[in-house]
Amino acid sequence: MKPFTQFTHQSTSCSESTQEYKKLLCSHSWPRHPAHLIAPQLQWLHIHIQSKHQLSGASLNICQTGLDIMAEIGRLNSLTILHRTPQGFYLDGAEHGDILLPSRYITPAMKEGETLTVFVYRDSEDRLIATTERPKAIVGDFACLEVTSVHPKVGAFLDWGLSKDLLLPFREQPKTVRTGQKVLVKVALDPKSERIIATMRLNRWLEKQTPHYRNGQSVRLWMIDTTPMGWNALINESHIGLLYHDESTTSLSSGMKIKGYIQRMREDGKIDLTLNPDRGARVTTLSTKILESLDQNQGYLPLNDKSAPEEIRDTFGVSKKDFKQTIGTLYKERKISIDADGIRLI
Repeated sequence: MKPFTQFTHQSTSCSESTQEYKKLLCSHSWPRHPAHLIAPQLQWLHIHIQSKHQLSGASLNICQTGLDIMAEIGRLNSLTILHRTPQGFYLDGAEHGDILLPSRYITPAMKEGETLTVFVYRDSEDRLIATTERPKAIVGDFACLEVTSVHPKVGAFLDWGLSKDLLLPFREQPKTVRTGQKVLVKVALDPKSERIIATMRLNRWLEKQTPHYRNGQSVRLWMIDTTPMGWNALINESHIGLLYHDESTTSLSSGMKIKGYIQRMREDGKIDLTLNPDRGARVTTLSTKILESLDQNQGYLPLNDKSAPEEIRDTFGVSKKDFKQTIGTLYKERKISIDADGIRLI
């Protein structure tokens, strides 16, 4: 680590500020954190001291505080240009060592000592490389990406906005993908190789806690794939639910983002979805109607899951599917019994 005495200023009037800056920095226990965690705190210290001393003509060089700000693989980083070589600029990656920014990304405006925002990844030879290109997604993001090619031994490659495509290994494909297909993936860092990969096995990245959605609640849906029953969809990037085929009146495709609603939270933890904003609320309203009707008829109604759709619609004005779902919920809640001749209050 460089010593804290390496501060620069453009005016002797800021010597007091420089000393206070050093004192504040040294009073903190600064772990070797990634750049995006340390930089905001450094900026606060810098602004705090400048404001206190009203340094109109002086400035502190935050980049020379001597803190080891480690570059993060798979994320955007602010790294300092150290020196130039025929291959390109070398940037200060702290514990990762010097990181090459190839010549094809260099512009005439870039100078040694300046800080650049770059994306860091490992190349095919496991060397850390920086690029000024912006990927469509970084490590930790979900993204819908197109398959550009498939290698018979390693897996598929995806277009994620960089000149080097993103690998989707065969082991991370629940279903084999094909060239031209769009797939919903999570961008992740392989813990062994430290290479950035994509995975279609989304369940391992979802929240483990029981969701607490309410019927009719508006949610963000991301279509994953289709099944014989309907579409699996990512809910608020946290859980997975099922949108039944008869709930969709529009054409859907993998990776499509749409607004949806919670139709029902099932007892087994699964989530039913709908695109109809009134659908989820209707299930709750129908429950109330059925219970009130039972109460008004001595606790009995001559309807059950075997009744004709016409009888159900004439009585409650809803489809047989809605009726069956609702009495199923009431049965699980131990509010009614479902018998051969109808339903009864418990």
